[in-house]
Amino acid sequence: MIENYPTDNQHILNDNAYNFAKDTNELVKLCYGLSKDAGWHENPREIGTVLMLIVSEVAEAMEGDRRGLMDDHLPHRKMMEVELADAVIRIMDLAGLKSYDLGGAIVEKLQYNQHRLDHKKENRELAGGKKY
Repeated sequence: MIENYPTDNQHILNDNAYNFAKDTNELVKLCYGLSKDAGWHENPREIGTVLMLIVSEVAEAMEGDRRGLMDDHLPHRKMMEVELADAVIRIMDLAGLKSYDLGGAIVEKLQYNQHRLDHKKENRELAGGKKY
């Protein structure tokens, strides 16, 4: 479990943006490479199928959380945690297949979201604001 969350996240993001992007893209390469080595890309699937496989991992995470289950394969971890990891692995595999700069996109999106009015707490609490 991650503890001791930093209090100055914006500063941390800006100071480490390059490393975060680079490290994420290394993980993309690893996930794609392991998937390719295992033969998962020998019979290409349509993108819609790949995206629904990501959705299915998120649905499994929800079910694990709803039922309070531990994972079958990693019994020391909660099912939700492992299924979220599966979803991220599938996302990274897809990003590798498509040669996306996922790390750069994540950093840019995090930076962009810091300035979005609809992401400010006071605006989310307004009538018609983002409650979810």
